Amino acid sequence: MLFQKGKLKVRPLEEKDQTLLVKWLSDPVVLTFYKGRDNSFDLEKVKKEFYTEKEGLIRGIIEFDKTEIGYIQYYPLNAEERALYGYEENTIIFGTNQLIGEISYWNKGIGKVLVKAVVEHLLNKKQAEKIVMDPQEWNVRAIRCYEKCGFQKIKKLPEREWHEGKYHDCWLMEYTK
Repeated sequence: MLFQKGKLKVRPLEEKDQTLLVKWLSDPVVLTFYKGRDNSFDLEKVKKEFYTEKEGLIRGIIEFDKTEIGYIQYYPLNAEERALYGYEENTIIFGTNQLIGEISYWNKGIGKVLVKAVVEHLLNKKQAEKIVMDPQEWNVRAIRCYEKCGFQKIKKLPEREWHEGKYHDCWLMEYTK
């Protein structure tokens, strides 16, 4: 187990989770908020994207009340990301991305529990000094969740992410210890 808080548990990604990722990442409703509806995943794409080693990247499956409901990853920022965001090398900074793939678990406050739990984990177990995310600016629901968890908008990242046929601006959001 990577970490847990109450009914929420995050465990390491396993080979058996490939079918869950295909299910979530081929659902047009989920893809509206993650990767885009024009970017559906099949098994081969899931293997390439989620089962290739990347230095420092930790991948996990989110469980709530013993049900697998989503995916999370976190990682120390690399030099390129630090430069883009304007951070110095001597600060311990982690980035994180997450999705709740089971739509029936949306709008129940689980995202807030998850974000607070990953922040606590990164601060206490990885000695993070800052934690960052870069949601697309139109994703108001996610941004509100992150703000409720203590993240602040730091700066707009113009045309940062390709989503459904065009580049979208993102917000660099930061949690500081």
